[in-house]
Amino acid sequence: MTRTPEINFDDCIGCGACVDVCPEVFSLNEAIGKVLVLNPQGCPEERIQEALDLCPVHCILWEE
Repeated sequence: MTRTPEINFDDCIGCGACVDVCPEVFSLNEAIGKVLVLNPQGCPEERIQEALDLCPVHCILWEE
């Protein structure tokens, strides 16, 4: 995998949709109400892409 997911924290609403798809990659930090990338290679790119597609505010992008 050459790409890693990154979250734009200013836009993240902490909905957790990405966590539902890839809990191995994303984690909701309830203290700050934002999602963090904990293990960028924790899921296949296809599942990470699904998480990106489900984000209602499209705050997760691929960093290459």
